Amino acid sequence: MKNILVKYALWCTIIGITVGCSNSDSTTPDEGNWVEESDFEGATRSGAVVFVIDDFAYVGTGYDGDDRLRDFWRYEPGRNTWFRIADFPGVARNSAVAFAANGKGYVGTGYDGDEELKDFWEYDPGLDQWRQVADLPGPVRLGAIGFSLNNEGYVGTGNDGDNNLKDFYKYSPTTDTWVQISSMGGSKRQGAFHFVIDGKAYVGGGIHNGIHQEDFWEYDPATDLWTDKNDLDDDDSGDPGVLRQYASAFTIGSFGYLSVGSRSAALIDTWRYNPDTDVWEELTEFEGASREQAVSFTIGEFGYITTGRNVNTRYDDIWAFHPLEEFDEED
Repeated sequence: MKNILVKYALWCTIIGITVGCSNSDSTTPDEGNWVEESDFEGATRSGAVVFVIDDFAYVGTGYDGDDRLRDFWRYEPGRNTWFRIADFPGVARNSAVAFAANGKGYVGTGYDGDEELKDFWEYDPGLDQWRQVADLPGPVRLGAIGFSLNNEGYVGTGNDGDNNLKDFYKYSPTTDTWVQISSMGGSKRQGAFHFVIDGKAYVGGGIHNGIHQEDFWEYDPATDLWTDKNDLDDDDSGDPGVLRQYASAFTIGSFGYLSVGSRSAALIDTWRYNPDTDVWEELTEFEGASREQAVSFTIGEFGYITTGRNVNTRYDDIWAFHPLEEFDEED
């Protein structure tokens, strides 16, 4: 398969069409600006989860280096502040998944320090209450992904403690039931990334058999089909580009964004994906410390990254990505 991976600094415009025009310029891209916001108020952690309801992000669970966690916090970007909400009532865990559907948040799977999990819980922000819902079918797992399409939740991939997985399940909040859907194409994996654009999900990256996975897939819920997109590695330069595990991804408008994660070490490069052209473009590097296992989300016109770890150092800073601005080292 032809791989298309284009660095922003190498692009030029010819008769209105953006194409790769050079491979010799190593200038660091400066499109997009990262702005540091008010620190996450909970303990530093990695492997947390996040879901967004209305204009608020809800962040919780994870691992602080000593203990798995159950606390949850609501971030209000309009006021740039955090509020503690009801603790997650399930067993403390890290490497779980979360999604929002029908105005409620859902958290499940993960690892409690002894075993992988498959239980699921629903959060009602109006009542500030949790309740247990139907378990995820199939194997227990950690390092999976979760997202929502058309007010239904989707969970798949991950690791069951012995093997990586590629199965996927759809959750209906109205009936509290799960059904198995088509498995993702390509290899099994854990630590994949995902984003949703215009009613379709895009999934890639992660690691399997010690190899960072280069394939990238589009899922259409209307047909229950996965479509193979261009690979994530660079076709000519040898630069592994987008390849990574436990990255952070979010959607702004009709574009997907990817940053941080790890390959042989933690990363800070940032990329934008255009589904119309199936092309990745490199943007301004993440301005916080390199990290993996962070959480990411979108509210309004900005994407956010918070928490995460680099080896044994864990973080509580939060950064907002402004895609229409240029890099400003002073903010």
